[in-house]
Amino acid sequence: MKKIALVLVLALTMALCAPVAMAEALPFAGVTLTVFNWFDYIDPGVLKLFEQETGARVEYVNFTTNEEMYTKLEAGAANYDVIFPSDYMIERLIAEDRLEELNLANIPNAAGIMSTLRSPDYDPEDKYSVPYMWGTLGILYNTEMVNSPIDSWSVLFDKQYAGQVFMMNSQRDAIGLALKSLGYSLNTRVEEELYAARDLLIKQKQDGIPAGYLLDETKDKMVGGEAAMGVYYAGDFLSMKENNPDLAFAIPKEGANFFVDAMCVPKGARNKTEAEAWINFMCSYDASMANLDYIWYGSPLPQVMEDYKADLDEETAAVLNPSKEALSRCEMFVNLPEDILDLYDELWVQLKS
Repeated sequence: MKKIALVLVLALTMALCAPVAMAEALPFAGVTLTVFNWFDYIDPGVLKLFEQETGARVEYVNFTTNEEMYTKLEAGAANYDVIFPSDYMIERLIAEDRLEELNLANIPNAAGIMSTLRSPDYDPEDKYSVPYMWGTLGILYNTEMVNSPIDSWSVLFDKQYAGQVFMMNSQRDAIGLALKSLGYSLNTRVEEELYAARDLLIKQKQDGIPAGYLLDETKDKMVGGEAAMGVYYAGDFLSMKENNPDLAFAIPKEGANFFVDAMCVPKGARNKTEAEAWINFMCSYDASMANLDYIWYGSPLPQVMEDYKADLDEETAAVLNPSKEALSRCEMFVNLPEDILDLYDELWVQLKS
């Protein structure tokens, strides 16, 4: 499917090859737009197209977890023009008055966002965020290294896979999957349930089951067959399967995290108008299609999803766009009270130490 992105890039590049005199009319010539996004979460060709179309220079910087993004934002929000937090982090940033209210008149393409992603609980009036991509967390596994198809979080705690499981180096994700394995909500505020999740993860570690607590490194290691399974995101699995057809993906029967990553402008951003132009550009059909083809996460534009799925096999389409039944078992993270966030920090330190 990578050919789709190539065709789009070639077509748009040709359209942008205007006479030199046109460069003088580029609206954001001389502006440097700082975009703060997840690692490897955009088609590089899309960055170049935005620069060619607007005259702006994009400074593209990355983070690996929402918590890392939050910490860097605290240290200097004005350093960034556009950020890509997840749902629960957006809720926290809104509560702390850390986001600019968007001028949707500058983002007309947002009108094409699918209805199921509009007015979410984390931003009920769609004032501060526009969806970028969505997806699910699950178990990525090597079919040649497991005894049977995987359908439960419990396999991550099975001693037969000692040294064969890559866990997420992210406290909300790791503690969250332990909570789901125990039958609890991802967003529980019951301390006894959180302690039970910690104890399950500590026992897993004592049993020698984790091969490591990783983030982006999981991708190369699973493609290379270095472990039987790992906890990771559906979109990355689809790109990894191209390089290792033995890989498979499952949303566990107990349920998992369904997430939306969205585009926001932090309070005090120097280039708000240009940031809104960026968001509008990302919501265009061509940019969204190119990104979907490059990173394999769900587009918020229904027409992009429909057109893209038409060329996919049934298994791939089911991972990219899970069934209503599968999604009904999933939960979106919500922002938690400060005391519970502090408890998460304590439990994570106890686990890692």
